Formats: sequence, C-alpha cells, structure tokens
Amino acid sequence: MDNDLSNYRKTYQKSELSENEISDNPLELFQKWFFEVEEFGSDIEANAMTISTIGKDGFPKNRVVLLKKYTWEGFIFYTNYNSEKGKAIEANPNVCLSFFWHNIERQVIIKGQAEKIAENLSDGYFESRPDGSKLGAWASNQSEIVPSRAFLDQSLKTFEEQFENKEITRPKHWGGYIVKPQSIEFWQGRPNRMHDRIRYTLQEDYNWKIDRLAP
Repeated sequence: MDNDLSNYRKTYQKSELSENEISDNPLELFQKWFFEVEEFGSDIEANAMTISTIGKDGFPKNRVVLLKKYTWEGFIFYTNYNSEKGKAIEANPNVCLSFFWHNIERQVIIKGQAEKIAENLSDGYFESRPDGSKLGAWASNQSEIVPSRAFLDQSLKTFEEQFENKEITRPKHWGGYIVKPQSIEFWQGRPNRMHDRIRYTLQEDYNWKIDRLAP
C-alpha cells in the first residue's frame, strides 16, 4: 500500500491568540473557547476529547472519551475503573487530554493527574444517564476479550431481566475521574504554519506561568 498525502494542504486563518486577550487562569480561556465551539454550530461533539495513558506494557495509548464537567479544579469524565484505561491510571495517574476543534482551527492539550471523584458524585451522574447506558455499564467488562457480539447482547439481556422494574444502581467498578491540570496549552491555527501556542504551567504558589511557544 502506498498512499502519498504530501499534497494535503490547509490554510489556517480563522482567528488568532494574543497574550493581550487572555486571562491569568487557563480555565477561563478554556470556557471561552468551549462556548465559541458550541456557538459555531458544527455537528461535532465539542466535549469529545482524547485521553492518553501509559499502559502496563510501557506504551502510550490514546482513545476518545466525553468530557462531562469542568470546574476550577479540573476536568471530569466517567469510565469503567477495571478497563484498560482505568488500570493504566491506577498504575500511573499522569495523563494527557486533548481537544481538537477543527471547525475553528483550535487545539487544547492538558497534562495532569487523574484521580477518582467522590462516590456520591459518581452516583449522581449515573442516576442522570438513560437506562440503556446504565445497563451497559453492568453488561460490559470493558476492555476484556469476549467470544462474540452475541455474548455481549446476551449479557445486556441478562441485566435487563435482572433490573426489570427495579432501580438500576451504579456498579462499584464504574465512576468518574477528575484530571487536575499541571499545564494547559492552547493552539490556534495561523497562516504559513506560524501557529499561536500559549502554554499555562501551574506553579508551586498555584499561580499560572504563561509562555508563548514557537509553532
């Protein structure tokens, strides 16, 4: 197979990122950018983000998850704690999150540490999920090898019958993580590949150091 992509070209010119227009706290800029993505009216999921972990085999692995909440403290998502990513986080909580909003030519890259949120917070979010998603959390041993699709369908059916006319409680192996950022980089596409890159780095006094990076 030989597919030459060297002629793929795109000119980035929709916006710019200046130090004169940003706040001292990166979470404020993240919120501004997130709202602008939503207002753009694209069909992309603005809260879709890539999370990178280091597995027990020593390799990094990326996968897309959905951001469900962000606060001054960090970024929250939910998953199966026994999944491959859950086991990787347990062994090494250092992770990287990234958002790529191609419609407005922006990226955000977040390095930080992941930790489990309080159980009552996971309970609250789980209760808000559709019943099908709740049952899926029970039916799927995420990341484990299964013999067939039929096996998964049967597992879901089993839990549908088990919880019929009953409250679907949260399984203890499923819940939320919060990623508390140590650095957040904002990337804005610019013409001639001279992109804007502004990085915030958390200091010991909990203030943020702001640097411009070369593209």
